Amino acid sequence: MSNVKEHVNCLIIGSGPAGYTAAVYAARANMKPLLFTGPEPGGQLMITTEVENYPGYADGVQGPQMMEDFRKQAERFDTDIRMEMVTKVDFTGPVHRVWTEAGDEYTADSIVISTGASAKWLGLESEQKFMNLGVSACAVCDGFFFRGKEVAVVGGGDTAAEEASYLAKLCPKVHLIVRRDEMRASKIMQERVKNTENIIIHWNTSTQEIMGDKEVESIRVINNISKEETVIPVSGFFVAIGHKPNTDIFKGWLDMEDTGYLITRPGRTHTNIEGVFASGDAQDHIYRQAVTAAGTGCMAALDAELYLTEKGVI
Repeated sequence: MSNVKEHVNCLIIGSGPAGYTAAVYAARANMKPLLFTGPEPGGQLMITTEVENYPGYADGVQGPQMMEDFRKQAERFDTDIRMEMVTKVDFTGPVHRVWTEAGDEYTADSIVISTGASAKWLGLESEQKFMNLGVSACAVCDGFFFRGKEVAVVGGGDTAAEEASYLAKLCPKVHLIVRRDEMRASKIMQERVKNTENIIIHWNTSTQEIMGDKEVESIRVINNISKEETVIPVSGFFVAIGHKPNTDIFKGWLDMEDTGYLITRPGRTHTNIEGVFASGDAQDHIYRQAVTAAGTGCMAALDAELYLTEKGVI
């Protein structure tokens, strides 16, 4: 006797711009998608305040409101949205199997993965206190709000170098906090940072505390060698120590990079498993924007529709 609770044509794992967009396209194609939101319905945008760079919102929009709009649009076309997390998968056969945290088993003819990625944080208590009050993990998303103000970026890799370079075009001074005496960034990015006059690099330095009253006003840092502490006045603090894709449950099934990002066929959303498609930040470590995530969500749904049509499922 089968323990399968339900079988669907298209099962979407994860919400956010990629998942909800995939749901809109899949539902309109009569694929009757089932979407599991995961532990953070709406993804990273749920911890984002003002979003000003998503087309169609002329006056900007709060991140949570934007995700609510996405969810409502998906539901309008009868997407079955469930506030559950997928904890296990089995992609052995042509029909794919997943299990939720409740222990229920579901099968699907096609799977769209949109589990996203989570920003890595320093782990400071003050980091959480000032989240969206000057603390951010995305300069492209939030740098605009700090035009004309001094800011700090923490990190030593390409992401930190890119964030610092971007902010240097908007801010009079950018403090780059690097934990070691060298950067991990590529040589070309290091040269760009070092040749930008208004980027001040603080070598061998760690952030101790982010300070302020109602929003970020300064940071207290310590030199890891001399142990000398310094307070740097800044209005924005950008954490650029990387992102971790939420793809652990797919290890052993799907091809992924060393860092965990899923590998898809160039220009498409196909993974190495037939009928399994990946979208959004789970497979994109370059752009990581809501609009690009939505775009790949659309692509994944269209790829899944073509796959199901060729298989004669729909």
